[in-house]
Amino acid sequence: MLDHSSKPLMLEAGDPLTEMMRGLRLDGVDYGRCVMAEPWGILFPAQSAARFHFVGAGNCFLLTPSREWIELKPGDAVLVPRGAEHILASAPGVPATPIERFEVRPLCGNIFDVSCFGDGPVSLLFCGSMRFNFDNLHPLLALMPDVMRAHDLVKNEPNVPHLLEAMVREVASDRVGSGGMLARLADVLAATIVRAWVENGCGDATGWIAAVRDPQVGRVLAAIHLDPSRDWTVPALARIMGASRSGFAQRFSEIVGDTPARYVARVRMHQARQWLTRDGMRIAVIARRLGYDSEASFSRAFKRVLGHAPSHFRARQEGEPEFGERLLANAVGISP
Repeated sequence: MLDHSSKPLMLEAGDPLTEMMRGLRLDGVDYGRCVMAEPWGILFPAQSAARFHFVGAGNCFLLTPSREWIELKPGDAVLVPRGAEHILASAPGVPATPIERFEVRPLCGNIFDVSCFGDGPVSLLFCGSMRFNFDNLHPLLALMPDVMRAHDLVKNEPNVPHLLEAMVREVASDRVGSGGMLARLADVLAATIVRAWVENGCGDATGWIAAVRDPQVGRVLAAIHLDPSRDWTVPALARIMGASRSGFAQRFSEIVGDTPARYVARVRMHQARQWLTRDGMRIAVIARRLGYDSEASFSRAFKRVLGHAPSHFRARQEGEPEFGERLLANAVGISP
């Protein structure tokens, strides 16, 4: 996030989408090193955080959110960016058990050992939950496919083979600190997958991607998304485009399909929702940060854009334990 000083926002010349990507961050929530003896199947329920999977050894098939089975080879990595429900299994059709029901052993911090004992061949996996540093309704996240596979996206990334080789070594070892090493490697690899997807055109040349790549409108969209807390006025946005107020408003509406005011309001409220659900920020603090005179006026604007009052999202956030908490609670037989 850029600072909130009185200085005008200065964007470097270049692709506006690249400018937005500079602020992209994936933060690990929790990770599991999974030792699975065949036959095995793991159901990963839908969640707000992204899912990351790496196959270190053995057989592994992915049932995608669109109900298609894909074979994953050792060294394969996939990202499920919106956390949609999916299954990993030793073979297509193997009955799947929800991840929370497996035996789990905490290793350190937010890293866990997950085991499935049996007599069959063993598969080694490394799975994690990750959160983007922007709201789930961000247009870039909404455009991502249900499943992003490293093999398909990072062919021209010279560092990726080394990352994959390092992950294979670490997931197969039981050395001190291997879980932490895997977590850091997974963070880098997941971010690389997303960057490669963006640099390869995001799979779409229309809609929001076309708007953000428009030479004039793209600069404006990048500015809004890089600093949604800023009090964006039509004159300020018109200056970024280098156009008159009327010319800017007309051009923006034609390309984006919405007025500048409504678009800014959506981005700001999505940021507010992230502060509520991810950072646990108080509603009054968010209202002040976004420049509202009162908590009530902010709440009205929030509900107008997102359909619910801020307290609705606050209640949901307070009632949802982290994945690691659910695993540990299940392991000791209590409700989280």
